[in-house]
Amino acid sequence: MRESLRSKIIEVCEKKMALKGDNVGLSFYAFFANKNDDPDLLMEAATWWIETHKLDHFEKALKIKAMIVAGN
Repeated sequence: MRESLRSKIIEVCEKKMALKGDNVGLSFYAFFANKNDDPDLLMEAATWWIETHKLDHFEKALKIKAMIVAGN
């Protein structure tokens, strides 16, 4: 996964947790605007989320951040 996407995921997870607490859930769509302006990046996130890690549609932001920080 490219570093810019890793940074964006961490940023979004931290922001969501700051607003709603450590128990907040999110999907990979949370890392993108409501328009498909970078389909390659969206597919990269979807592949990591769905194919590589077989995550549920919604996961805890704390879990996702920990996975990214650990290099998964």
